[in-house]
Amino acid sequence: MEATGSGRARDRGGSSSMEIERRSLRAITTSFFVEVLTGPWFMVFASFLVMSTAGTPYMFGLYSGAIKSVLGYDQSTLNLISFFKDLGTNVGIIAGLIAEIMPPWVVLAIGAGMNFVGYFMIWLSVTEKVAAPPVWLMCLYICIGANSTSFANTGALVTCVKNYPARRGAVLGILKGYVGLSGAIMTQFYHAIYGDDSKSLILLLAWLPAVILVVFLRTIRIMKVQHRPNELTVFYRFLYVSLGLAGFLMVMIVLQQKFKFSRIEYSSSAAVVVFLLFLPIFIVIAEDYKFWRVKLSQLLNPSPLTIITQKPTPPPPPQNLETSGISPAGKPTSSTPSCWTTALKPPPRGEDYTILQALFSADMFLLFLSTACGVGGTLTAIDNLGQIGASLQYPKRSISTFVSLVSIWNYLGRVVSGFTSEIFLTKYKFPRTLILTLILLLSCVGHILIAFNPPGGLYFASIVIGFCYGAQWPILFAIISEIFGLKYYSTLYNFGSVASPIGLYFVNVRVAGHLYDEEAKRQLAASGMKRIPGKELNCVGVNCFKMSFIIITGVTLLGALFSFVLVLRTRAFYKTDIYRKFREEVEEDEAGGNDVVSSNK
Repeated sequence: MEATGSGRARDRGGSSSMEIERRSLRAITTSFFVEVLTGPWFMVFASFLVMSTAGTPYMFGLYSGAIKSVLGYDQSTLNLISFFKDLGTNVGIIAGLIAEIMPPWVVLAIGAGMNFVGYFMIWLSVTEKVAAPPVWLMCLYICIGANSTSFANTGALVTCVKNYPARRGAVLGILKGYVGLSGAIMTQFYHAIYGDDSKSLILLLAWLPAVILVVFLRTIRIMKVQHRPNELTVFYRFLYVSLGLAGFLMVMIVLQQKFKFSRIEYSSSAAVVVFLLFLPIFIVIAEDYKFWRVKLSQLLNPSPLTIITQKPTPPPPPQNLETSGISPAGKPTSSTPSCWTTALKPPPRGEDYTILQALFSADMFLLFLSTACGVGGTLTAIDNLGQIGASLQYPKRSISTFVSLVSIWNYLGRVVSGFTSEIFLTKYKFPRTLILTLILLLSCVGHILIAFNPPGGLYFASIVIGFCYGAQWPILFAIISEIFGLKYYSTLYNFGSVASPIGLYFVNVRVAGHLYDEEAKRQLAASGMKRIPGKELNCVGVNCFKMSFIIITGVTLLGALFSFVLVLRTRAFYKTDIYRKFREEVEEDEAGGNDVVSSNK
């Protein structure tokens, strides 16, 4: 009996021990998944998904024809709507100011609401479920919907740059790259879900980006990232995955141009796109697993006695409140200079400028002018691709190909300019401002191809313009962060985008739209027909956009000149080690406890 009782006791003891081990295993597993979901790499992955659906304004060429035909607009009116779309896309000052005082999740939540409301109202209008709205109301709808992009950029991209300041070129390149790919990504989803119904595309643009933003609201946040030695290597792995995604989309574009895909084939293509979008999560898990194992090892095997050999740093002497400009009550005294009095007295380049110091800077003025001329021209070409292709009598399937080609090369321009400019800057002190000048000169080639339309010229022009348009953005935002600092980057980032719609208004609405309509009226008069009120005005032939893009080429050359002046002003700054302070912070994080000497006693 005693033996039996002792055996039962051992069984109970063994089962309780096994239960403890199971609980410990569950706790360890749970801690790992918490580590992944709350870690910085998962935050970067969530930003990829947000950016991959944030490029909805770039798909305007696919549904602009539906707006034009259903609502009976002429080209000038359509270009006016396009201008307000780009105004909403690029004027993100409100998003930037909100981000200065509120956490990123608030910015993302506002963006989700604006995206759904804006595009959903456009869909209701185009499907005639509501009365045809006046032009000003359509401009307001598309401005609200497109402005959600600036909230997504500010909430996700700016947050990542602040979390990884020493890798800003790579961060800007890959995140802006996903924005560039979003047009091709959404096109695959659109064909898989809705077929060829361009009106339903507008509905997709309303709900899908909003859902993604809501899902990752609390994931994207400002973090104190513990930098790791292989940080840049991880970003390159993310880059390779995105290149694979871009390559797959390029193959699909070619195949869909040559063959007519069924809904099932489009669905299969979209499934592969979803897999490639989520593939970076495996890189995230692998990296966090390595880091988690080190932390777990340190927890289970704590270091022996440590002796600190460095003397503690004495605290700084108490500050004289009168000379520091702060009163004993904690309020600024009259000796504290006003932000308006220091607006024209900026610090050295690379230090943190105030918002006013940056806005009144000659460097910002030159950057603004070169962006207005350069981006305004390339965006005019992108927004009018549908009408350009139709005027040159390309089939509808080819026009969809042009939009997808722009999206793919937009992506390549962003990642290539982001990563290569980082390499050239760190290794050879090659200024980003000079890279911007070269990009503007290259974009002139695409404009000339559209103006004179050689055989197959529009295909090549789509590649050149897509690449140059994408390449300008990471360079622009990196230059702003390098010259003016990161303290007010949320606002200055969005101010840099304002130049685009200003340039776009003059070259798109006042030049391209006006000249297109004049040529269409001339052709209509030559045919002996009269225009029917409320019916769209169409133009056919190379002359529809020829003079417009000759003018755009001249404007872009002027932008390259402004950019070159900025190169001369900043050449001394870019010869210095501009990332030194951030690299020192990373080295301190990696060194960790170099001043602590372990001693076994």
